Amino acid sequence: MSERLTPAELTLLGLLVEKPRHGYELEEVITARGMREWTEIGFSSIYYLLTKLRDRGLVAERGDEPGRGKTRKVFEPTERGREACAAGAEEAIATLRPVFPPVLVGLANQPVIPPERLRAALARRAEALAERIAAVRAAAPPDAPDFVRAIFDYSLHQLEAEKTWLATYRGEQR
Repeated sequence: MSERLTPAELTLLGLLVEKPRHGYELEEVITARGMREWTEIGFSSIYYLLTKLRDRGLVAERGDEPGRGKTRKVFEPTERGREACAAGAEEAIATLRPVFPPVLVGLANQPVIPPERLRAALARRAEALAERIAAVRAAAPPDAPDFVRAIFDYSLHQLEAEKTWLATYRGEQR
């Protein structure tokens, strides 16, 4: 039986497969790797998700690790959790799913936007895109393992593709 995992569950489980961690360490890794840019894991939901994974038998608590004044529960994947993580990751890579970017809704309704405001909106998008590209490049750790670099590379290629499209489309709107 294959375990169905949400993207947030799969992300946390994958981080635990890398190495056992406590919730605060998961938060640190999520922040350091810029993972909130592509997955919905709020700080407050980490322990909730860990509890769900534990209750499903996918992770186990492994003793406590002393932390700043209090002990912290360390979580590690079970064998079933490792299998579910591998199956979920493989499915996530192989399966195309629709995305629903709001920009497409805006483009579908652009006839109601006065031309000068459309040009301004496209310019703002180009500026935001350039800022995002710079931020992703700056956040990419130079000594990261290949699988972490792949995440940054994928994101950069997606952003660069939109930048190329936007430059062409803006040229057509002049």
